[in-house]
Amino acid sequence: MARDIPVGNGKLLICFDSNYRIRDFYFPHVGQENHMRGNISRLGVWVDGKFSWIGDDWKIDLQYVPDTLVTAVDLYNADLKLLITCNDIVDFHENIYVKRMSVENLDGRNREVRLFFANDFSISGNDVGDTAALCPQSGGVVHYKNARYFLVNGGTEAADGLTSFAIGQKSIGSLEGTFRDAEDGVLSGNPIAQGSVDSVVSVSMMIPATFRRKAYFWIAAGHSWDEVVSLDSVARDKRPDALIGRTSDYWRLWVLKETPRLEHFPDNLGKLYRRSLLVLRTQMDWKGGIVAANDSDVIQFNRDTYSYIWPRDGALTANALDRAGYPPVAQNFYRFVAELIDREGYLLHKYNPDGTLASSWHPWFRNGELQLPIQEDETALVVWALWNHFVHYRDIDFIKPLYRSFIKRSADFMCSYRDARTGLPEPSYDLWEERRGILSFTVAAVFGGITAASLFCTVFGETEKADYYRRCAAEIRDGASTYLWREDLNRFCRMISLETGKIVVDSTRDASLWGLFAFGLFSAEDPKIGATMADLREKLWVKSDVGGMARYEGDRYHRISEAFPGNPWFVCSLWLADYYAEKATDERELQPAIDILTWVANHALQSGVLAEQVDPVTGRPLSVSPLTWSHATYVATTLKTISKLVTFRRPAELTSALAENDPRANWIQSMFTEACSTIYGICRVK
Repeated sequence: MARDIPVGNGKLLICFDSNYRIRDFYFPHVGQENHMRGNISRLGVWVDGKFSWIGDDWKIDLQYVPDTLVTAVDLYNADLKLLITCNDIVDFHENIYVKRMSVENLDGRNREVRLFFANDFSISGNDVGDTAALCPQSGGVVHYKNARYFLVNGGTEAADGLTSFAIGQKSIGSLEGTFRDAEDGVLSGNPIAQGSVDSVVSVSMMIPATFRRKAYFWIAAGHSWDEVVSLDSVARDKRPDALIGRTSDYWRLWVLKETPRLEHFPDNLGKLYRRSLLVLRTQMDWKGGIVAANDSDVIQFNRDTYSYIWPRDGALTANALDRAGYPPVAQNFYRFVAELIDREGYLLHKYNPDGTLASSWHPWFRNGELQLPIQEDETALVVWALWNHFVHYRDIDFIKPLYRSFIKRSADFMCSYRDARTGLPEPSYDLWEERRGILSFTVAAVFGGITAASLFCTVFGETEKADYYRRCAAEIRDGASTYLWREDLNRFCRMISLETGKIVVDSTRDASLWGLFAFGLFSAEDPKIGATMADLREKLWVKSDVGGMARYEGDRYHRISEAFPGNPWFVCSLWLADYYAEKATDERELQPAIDILTWVANHALQSGVLAEQVDPVTGRPLSVSPLTWSHATYVATTLKTISKLVTFRRPAELTSALAENDPRANWIQSMFTEACSTIYGICRVK
């Protein structure tokens, strides 16, 4: 089930499902230690002797307050004659989650309304040895285990404090959970329970006919009893409305501080651009890790999640943020990942938000031989992204400590880890993590990484090293032209494998061939790229009312129908838009890119959240959501497209004058042009 409206601050992340129930509660790292583990945190209402949990009997509208990380949720129940408007935040500074409920009594008489907030914690991912207890200092309920404490409290606009509470055991014998205690509108008041436990807290208020009243719940997260009691005092003293207001102001200021020329686009595209930036922030940990996704429902497929840092996803996201004008968050990622590199110069499969090695299915030993269990594009793309960061900001003091320890070490590995016969990178696992060989995408990424390293060496005055890296890059390009381009197919292949001295070609059409021009291996104007992308558009675009680009032919991940090559992915669709934008020479040629951006906006959730895939028949989200990669790619493609559109609409003489007056632009262009010219000059295959 999609996570429609995540809210977070880099340490505390709260994810809701489509029924407005909290399902994921991460602390103290984004993506690490899910203290609800997909359990259901419920919001319930009692009025006129009737009780209802928010869910299927309610009309639910899940959105955000524009340009903020404040939810705007409308809940309507015709039978109960209630309209509830909710706002949820995680305070931008303190580890406090706040829910504000504005309850409108649609009946023609005064009524008492009781609101219930049930929390089913499994602290640190399991419910062994948990405790929940009434806190005498605050009047709230504290759930705790080891160094993880969560204080639940609430009140109304008329009175601080809870009206009632209940604490009990769950999932033991016939005990379904303490949440059932709420369904008669009265809570038992049991003050403590241990083991597998849950709790319910309640507030009550009288609401005049056709009038509104406000109520609040909040959860303080910390490492000790005293810390959460102190945070509870912050919520009381500053007041929930003030916390919501200051958090709204902070995120609005953050997302609007760097605004591209979005007025040239339809409003919905600009709205999704800003929403994507905000969603990206919810998936970023304070230590620098950029987490792929935090939707625990995916655990049912292989008993694992997406809550890890893949260096590739992180590098592409950091690059999008660099281009959008947010270098501090990108720098935080680069520092984080630079600490993870192996002494031999490569990054492994994926990592936890605290920097430890994450789970993997890539073996160190295969078919009787040792192998490196890596996806080499992950190492390469961090170096590539670092160069692009330096191009934009020229912050040499930031790059200096990374130059020898990460950039050169990675480049030396990439230059050495190559097949002697083809000059191409040695086999590694593909970006989809399903096959091992010499992948076109990986080859392109390694070319981009080594080229970036050569440019860094030029900047730092190591010309011999720069020349060596350029020769290696030229050999990779020669190998790609010789072995990856297939005359019989009139396009590039996905992968080659070396088996008993023979080259085996995997000719499957794969959207990731985008990388061949994205990282500079070939120009988007190259006829070979043109033929490849035209073929991919013809064969991988889903021919249904939904549309969109599939990953590759025969993709079976969450497959819906054999009638299509696979399900449409947002990332893959945006890659096609990248190609159109890259090669466009006027507005007419740019329109297909804008059409794909519009397709993405039309298939986002109402909140603006993008999943990984969509159903090719219904258009509903599939797999995890939000997917960080989807939002990052939307940001990057939007920036590329809007840059081209503005150039086309700007008078030619003004464009020329601006270029002459922008020494940084000239320096950037000359560096890139010189590097490519040198590499292509070395190449044997033109």
